[in-house]
Amino acid sequence: MADAPRKPKPPMSRLTRLSLRVVDRVTDATRRADGTLNRCALTLLDPRVPAVSSACRGVATRDVVVDRALHLRARLFHPATASARGAPLPVIVFFHGGGFAFLSAASPAYDAACRRIARYSGAAVLSVDYRRAPEHRFPAPYDDGVAALRFLDDPKNHHPAVPLDVSRCYLAGDSAGGNIAHHVARRYAADAASFRHVRVAGLVAIQPFFGGEERTPAELRLDGAAPIVSTARTDWLWRAFLPPGADRTHEAANFAAPGAAAGLDSPAFPPVLLAIGGYDPLQDWQRRYGEMLRRKGKDVRVVEYPNAIHAFYVFPVFDDARDLMIRIAEFVAERAGGNQ
Repeated sequence: MADAPRKPKPPMSRLTRLSLRVVDRVTDATRRADGTLNRCALTLLDPRVPAVSSACRGVATRDVVVDRALHLRARLFHPATASARGAPLPVIVFFHGGGFAFLSAASPAYDAACRRIARYSGAAVLSVDYRRAPEHRFPAPYDDGVAALRFLDDPKNHHPAVPLDVSRCYLAGDSAGGNIAHHVARRYAADAASFRHVRVAGLVAIQPFFGGEERTPAELRLDGAAPIVSTARTDWLWRAFLPPGADRTHEAANFAAPGAAAGLDSPAFPPVLLAIGGYDPLQDWQRRYGEMLRRKGKDVRVVEYPNAIHAFYVFPVFDDARDLMIRIAEFVAERAGGNQ
């Protein structure tokens, strides 16, 4: 019998590969067969980074309460030099990755990533600490995203030391956060008239987490070869997030589902910057997502990184991570008319 073809390996150093393998093993160890997570272990493995009001690497941070009833908080990142000039800053509402279940706005990786986005773009970044599965399933993080937009829509919630121009608002996120950013953009577009000040000018979808019952060629080719994403992990994450009994044809997973159509035909649905990695098992879903938006007449700019793994941009060791930061900064500047 012929040997099975060898699975492709993404280019990276041995140390990086080993580090990612450890992350995969640790993450898998916290997932339980009954669909719950060992939150105590995760708290130890993913300690929260405190906000720093003084500038660190050119960016200051502060934690804000978005909705007391929901116990919803967010972390605001703002470039110190831009804030000092007094000119209102465009705002990027950011949703972290982690399969709807892992990590937080205060996780070291995302605190650093949002700090870089703020520094490169010259924008404020409001990183939403949305409620996570399996304790909070669909549609909790989408509700939290809309709550963050409502928070920004009220000028009374803005800190006087950080002037914000919410008419230049962007939604952004990676992986599950990219999924959330898309669905929040839909909800905004379907009800844009109810916002007095917020105008969503763009959507940055970094390797968004979508799926379906079908196994795509990329999922089959890269399963077990690429780090972070595997079919076993994504299947578990969808079961933890979707309503009990739902499958991956549900609107949260399948962007083409009838229930996921609201808002897409609205002119308020924003232009999209879509980042795709060549070693991401989810890449086929991401390309279909971009194609679906284009069929609806939306402005979609696709940036392909052939050697990139899932979540590559949170690892500064990859050269593509810096390039994406530049692309995000250019996208924000263009959509804001260059008036930063």
